[in-house]
Amino acid sequence: MTENANLFPGTVHFDMQPAAGGEPYRIFLFTPKGESPAEGWPLLVTTDGNATFPFAVASLVTQAPYPTGTNVEWGVVAAIGYPGDEPYNALRRAWDLGPPPIKSYPPYFEGGPPVRIGGTGELLDFIEAQLLPRLADMVKLDPSRRSLFGHSFGGLFTLYALFDRPGLFSNWIAASPTIYWEGSEILNNEARRTDHPAGGQIFLHLSAGEYEGDALAPFQSRNPDGAARLEKKTVERTVGLAQEMAERLNRPRDGIRTEFELFPGQTHMSVLGPAVNRAVSIAFEVVGRDA
Repeated sequence: MTENANLFPGTVHFDMQPAAGGEPYRIFLFTPKGESPAEGWPLLVTTDGNATFPFAVASLVTQAPYPTGTNVEWGVVAAIGYPGDEPYNALRRAWDLGPPPIKSYPPYFEGGPPVRIGGTGELLDFIEAQLLPRLADMVKLDPSRRSLFGHSFGGLFTLYALFDRPGLFSNWIAASPTIYWEGSEILNNEARRTDHPAGGQIFLHLSAGEYEGDALAPFQSRNPDGAARLEKKTVERTVGLAQEMAERLNRPRDGIRTEFELFPGQTHMSVLGPAVNRAVSIAFEVVGRDA
């Protein structure tokens, strides 16, 4: 029996060196077959690309062929990841997705390097100045239909990017954002956020899993770390902080519309699949047609 690598049709990956220096990013790209619409394809960019890209492509290719039943049409997915086979690169994502102030934490394991955060501005510069132009050179894109998705630290990065450069994307999708991080420093970014471009209209979708609130999942309550996990929830307040932000920022008259969604039965990690699926439905929503 011959074994072959099983890859999604229409997908490629390539490495890009950031202009600011440092290690390359691995970009995972899905492009639909056929000619693009006259205005170009809608685009979904995701962080933690090694983990999120398979979810996004599977969700898109199973829904886009049936737009009248799913309200999802074809588009381009570009996922920002790292060279290697692991779904997450803990050290690099901490730097890339953890907003300032620049700070070091103890190593993840004894003898390892310190964990540094604060590099979100560099990743945002890379997206704006390098990634988006590179993608536009490769495939025709609709600049008015760009979406950014991130989960956990990626959700925090999404919020940082929204508050800093609201005109870069039209849809901002932050799943289980770690708003509590560094004493909820991101709320200071929110308070001094840049106004959206004149006449612009943006959408912020915040979400979390049911078991990121006050209660443990049934299986978690049976685990030895149940009590410690429950205590940690009171600090993180993932559900509550996201809900509160959605309520504060929901100002359609000012050009921003928000929505909070709770995914039933999901924990912080299991919510990734449903959250990416929702990102696909937002980024590639059929325009001008009811499902």
